[in-house]
Amino acid sequence: MGLLLLSLLLRYWINAAEGSCVSGSAVTCEECLQLGPRCAWCTQENFTDWSSVTERCDTLDVLIEKGCARDQLQFLVSKAQILQDHPLGRQTSGANSTQISPQKMALSLRPGNQLTFQVKVKLTEDYPVDIYYLMDLSASMWDDLKMIKDLGSTLSKEMANLTSKLRIGFGSFVEKPVLPFIRITEKELADPCRGLVQACLPTFGYKHVLSLTSRTDKFNEIIARQRVSANIDLLECGFDAIMQVAVCGDKIGWRNDSMRLLVFASDGDSHFGMDSKMAGIVVPNDGQCHMDVSGDYSMSTVQEYPTLGQLIDKVVENNILLIFAVTKEQQHNYKNYANLIPGATVGVLASDSQNVLELIITAYKELRSEIELEVLGETEDLQMSFTAICPNGTVAPDLKHCSNIKPGETVTFNVSVELPRCLSGVRHFSLRPVGLQDSLEVRLESACTCACPEPPSVNGSRCAEDQGAFRCGVCTCQPGFVGERCECDEETALLSNCAANNESELCSGQGQCYCGKCVCDASSFGRIYGQYCECDNYSCVRFRGELCGGHGACDCGECRCERGWTGEYCNCSASTDACAAEDGAHCSGRGTCECGRCVCTVPGASGDKCEMCATCGDACNSARACVECHLQDEEDAEMCDWGCSISKINLNTTADYDKGPSTQCKVMMDNECWISFALVGGETGITAYNPLIDGCPEPPNIPMIILGVSLSIVCIGVILLAVWKVLVSVHDRKEVAKFEAERAKAKWQTGTNPLFRSSTSTFKNVTYENTHRGKISIDPY
Repeated sequence: MGLLLLSLLLRYWINAAEGSCVSGSAVTCEECLQLGPRCAWCTQENFTDWSSVTERCDTLDVLIEKGCARDQLQFLVSKAQILQDHPLGRQTSGANSTQISPQKMALSLRPGNQLTFQVKVKLTEDYPVDIYYLMDLSASMWDDLKMIKDLGSTLSKEMANLTSKLRIGFGSFVEKPVLPFIRITEKELADPCRGLVQACLPTFGYKHVLSLTSRTDKFNEIIARQRVSANIDLLECGFDAIMQVAVCGDKIGWRNDSMRLLVFASDGDSHFGMDSKMAGIVVPNDGQCHMDVSGDYSMSTVQEYPTLGQLIDKVVENNILLIFAVTKEQQHNYKNYANLIPGATVGVLASDSQNVLELIITAYKELRSEIELEVLGETEDLQMSFTAICPNGTVAPDLKHCSNIKPGETVTFNVSVELPRCLSGVRHFSLRPVGLQDSLEVRLESACTCACPEPPSVNGSRCAEDQGAFRCGVCTCQPGFVGERCECDEETALLSNCAANNESELCSGQGQCYCGKCVCDASSFGRIYGQYCECDNYSCVRFRGELCGGHGACDCGECRCERGWTGEYCNCSASTDACAAEDGAHCSGRGTCECGRCVCTVPGASGDKCEMCATCGDACNSARACVECHLQDEEDAEMCDWGCSISKINLNTTADYDKGPSTQCKVMMDNECWISFALVGGETGITAYNPLIDGCPEPPNIPMIILGVSLSIVCIGVILLAVWKVLVSVHDRKEVAKFEAERAKAKWQTGTNPLFRSSTSTFKNVTYENTHRGKISIDPY
């Protein structure tokens, strides 16, 4: 059963991978087309009867093969239509040249079909640039103001080589002017710098100072009038300021056809999210512009800091490119932010901002050399993939950006879009190069509705009046009605006729009950049939992957074998030719022929035809006793004849015999002599012809054996004695040589014995000074 289930699943996966149409229970054109990208619907009248309405849904080839006319087929395909495509780099209606092609498209996608189209991006020269300089004016930045006093002039001069359409603006920020971010004593509210910096301003959130302008002298004048302020903590309200710069486009002065650069200069990190709850501010940031007539952020003490997600959405929505110019200590934090914000870059700002001009120029060139495509709008239900084809010939699958692009070069993107399911209504999304205002607007709708032509009018209604409408070749019934003409009421239809018994599912769970009759579902595995859809022609057992062994048909779960084949799997041949032994007997008489092979039934029998049996006792061994008796006991012939008659063995020593069907035997007798004879079977039994003794073993020569053993013992004794004598002689010679060597080393006279010692010992008594008194001699004897 497990193998059957595995084979069915495997077949389903293969069909799905090939895009085959699994119709299931689709009874309308729309249901059919949503089953798969290769499904088609036949609208031809009388193409099928009511009970097999689902057969209208299949692949094009199958429906045409069944007889459906080509003009009666409903088969939707995905389409892409270009609505607007101005050439790249050409002026259109006095506006700036377009940098993306095409500009407008309409897509009609069928679920499951992938549609690919091309988008081209070309950077034009002398593109307008808007730079808004947003500066942290907390007390630690007071020396930076001196270094940027001529930033407008120098920036304009440097950017003149890159664009002639430059505009610059200025804004500043410090912190929310509430406790605990600032001190709220009267003196410190007036002078938060506590006299450390001259002309210190009261703490403020964000202040818009100068809208974007081409007058660089105005920018320098504004910078010269700026004063710093102070707060308590190390973090600033930079994200509050970025949010207002992004959403207050009219007041900032962003142009619709420019590259928008926001330079963020600070030496501290920024608050975000719910940090303002420490000050009792709990109203979420609404992402709207709240800039008063004086340019101040009016909701600084009312709304929370924006979250990072809100900030990203607004920056992307308004197509603003962020350049974070921060000190080395803050570089790591802002790199983490930049990784989440499309088009954002980070530069290390010197402690006094002396390199800010270099940072802006470098960041601008880097941004202009990168082209990255971003997707905006309603794309959560789409599956999109990109392939970038860069000017140097590099093809980058699954990427949507190219680097080192020069003005005038074209980057091509292959965009693939797939719709997993039908959508309600029309969706809109756009593709836009990061930092550019030009975009491709896409209008998308799903191709899921059949456009069936109206059938010619006929006398009488095709469907029951007010209970259904004829569409796409079938009656589409109103809710509560079923049947070929929607003539049956679901409440009164005999559902019980669609179940085998009270405990069974309707139509065995493999069909629908219409008007008391089961309409079986279609299946890609085979046919479902039966009064209750209880049968199919694919659920039978398999042998070596073949249904019913390839030699039968599956009928309602059982194999019906072809002629000449048997068995549960129809894998057994009915022929017994393969079981015949050489003597013509099936399985040598020791087994049965099953499935074209011998199954041995006699214990000990083996072999393809049960021809081998070590314990069965073959014909030669059976006749041995009779033949041996006649050859050895010639005087008692009557006793031998009686023994031979019991085993039905006849002995013949004179007559000739047919050697063709005979069996030549050679067996050993009890006295280890060999006898040979020929056996021939007959109606009266087995006859042994020409028995004779075919050799006996010679007896052993006892005297020679005794002599040999004796000589062997004597020889071994002599050899051992000789070895002992040699070993003793060698040992004695070593001892003599050792003695001679020791004597040669002696140093004494021949008459003096070095082992002799005198019997008198002399001791000195140290107590007496007189030598004569201090000596004592002791005689041991």
